[in-house]
Amino acid sequence: MDQRIIDLYDDFTHGGMSRRSFLDKLAALAGSAAGAAAILPILQNNYAHAQTVPETDPRIAAETVDIPGGQPGLKGYLVKPKEVSGKLPTVIVIHENRGLNPHIKDVTRRMATEGFIALGVDYLSPMGGTPADEDKGREMIGQLKQPDVIANGKAVVAYLKGRPDGNGKVGAIGFCWGGGAVNNLAVNEPDLDAGVAYYGGQPKAEDVPKIEAAIMLHYASMDERINAGMPAYEAALKQAGKTYEIHMYEGVNHAFNNDTNAARYDKTAADQAWQRTVAFLKKNLG
Repeated sequence: MDQRIIDLYDDFTHGGMSRRSFLDKLAALAGSAAGAAAILPILQNNYAHAQTVPETDPRIAAETVDIPGGQPGLKGYLVKPKEVSGKLPTVIVIHENRGLNPHIKDVTRRMATEGFIALGVDYLSPMGGTPADEDKGREMIGQLKQPDVIANGKAVVAYLKGRPDGNGKVGAIGFCWGGGAVNNLAVNEPDLDAGVAYYGGQPKAEDVPKIEAAIMLHYASMDERINAGMPAYEAALKQAGKTYEIHMYEGVNHAFNNDTNAARYDKTAADQAWQRTVAFLKKNLG
């Protein structure tokens, strides 16, 4: 697909323009409104593919839980292995800027099959929960206040750290908006043991010394918007003597891990990043 189209969609999904303006520009790039209509389903997420690990998978047990200590109504999708031997490490899964959608729930289930207690937090739950309409979800994400996001993240860490079936260690993995949320949580929560951010926004360099967690960062080489802040973040991590890994995946786009998005998903990069992520979390949380 024309990279200009993918870049246009990235601008749209991250608040750069209205839907009407996006469709007009897409039609111009596609040559016609009909061409734009044909391309749009490829650009959008198709949640029919969000069943890598079905909810009925016999290896796992899933439930919706209330999370105390944060905003009223904060909830999450908790998934854990059925076959448990001893206490397990715990992982927060933080969604993109659409909310806790079927894809992120699937990622949460995948994490449970790797031997973690995984909690997909719905940061929109205090506002009524993630809507089916992705445009509405992005609008709601835009209304979140950063102090509330941080407070809710800290509440989730405390909740998981206090679970009797957990081993007391907590990690976090986030994608896009969630990647930025992982970085900010690491800055603000010294009890976080490990954080993995996929193509997420970076914290201020002066805040990096506050990080206590081991950090893993996954970036896409064609993601110029997010990559602009990477050199300063890496320099700050290095200067502060933090434990970190940075991986750059060549020739792939922002959201390369999202296998419900045909235009941007890259299986090779996604599989490699996932293997690295699981090994990193097991090393730092086991």
